[in-house]
Amino acid sequence: MIDITLQNFEAELIQASVQTPVLLDIWAPWCGPCKSLGPVLEKLEADYGGRFALAKLNSDDQPDIAGQLSQAFGVRSIPFCVMFVGGQPVDGFVGALPEAQIRSFLDKHVPSEDALAAEEEALEAEQLAAEGDSDAALAKLSDALAIAPGDDAIRADYVKRLLEAGRIADARHVYEPLAPKAIVDARASALGLWLDACEAAERARSPAVLAAAIGADKRDFAARFELAQTLLAAQRPTEAMDELLEILMRDKAWSDERARKLYVAILELLSKPPPKAASPAEAKGTLEIAGKATAVASDPVVDGYRRKLSMVLF
Repeated sequence: MIDITLQNFEAELIQASVQTPVLLDIWAPWCGPCKSLGPVLEKLEADYGGRFALAKLNSDDQPDIAGQLSQAFGVRSIPFCVMFVGGQPVDGFVGALPEAQIRSFLDKHVPSEDALAAEEEALEAEQLAAEGDSDAALAKLSDALAIAPGDDAIRADYVKRLLEAGRIADARHVYEPLAPKAIVDARASALGLWLDACEAAERARSPAVLAAAIGADKRDFAARFELAQTLLAAQRPTEAMDELLEILMRDKAWSDERARKLYVAILELLSKPPPKAASPAEAKGTLEIAGKATAVASDPVVDGYRRKLSMVLF
């Protein structure tokens, strides 16, 4: 438990909640219900074993912070608790609620023990992959997904690693639960198109035959697209985008925009996924002093190919 002030607000609440959910208890020394709620929250922080952190803010000492939070959530009384996740306030409750109700509130925002265990396995997998031990990384991701089969980020990473290892059939099996989400999830869509390309490459004509077909007819878009899929399957994404650009420069809408869709998918695959953050769907308000979203470092290659696409399309 930590006391929040203007001096430590950014570090101990905003930035800390990017890593671990933080429940902020806004209280005052004269508030009777605050005195009964405080020990319950401290007990729950211990019971949850580090799955969330408890922070306290004395509204008499820190009226600016308390006032902004109260205004954002439309609350005028204390005790008032606000849950911070991913650097933003996402939910809150007012009053000295019973412990059971507070547990229900926490369970909406605090990761389960299984989720934390799965995330730990996934982090170890990332480290193993960075060290070049792809087999061990895949084993760790398999373990992580077994613990948390509903974690789409872990599933997506597992599919990616399987495709990089050339295990196409395994990747298809792991990907299936993500397939229905491809319409609204750019990462899932991109992985699906990469997977399709890998499967198509297994039955594609040889690069030499495709090059000859394109040499004979630069508008043989089917051959160019087949070559682009083959290049992507061979993990040569920029060369694949070069072939797709040749199609787009001549016919932007060819074959229901398949070239554009695959190009955009490759850009997505080359881009680092954003850090985990709270879904905005349940957010009740936004603070002026809330932390800025963590920016993902740009990649000059990706940026360059984005510009090329914009020049062709617009």
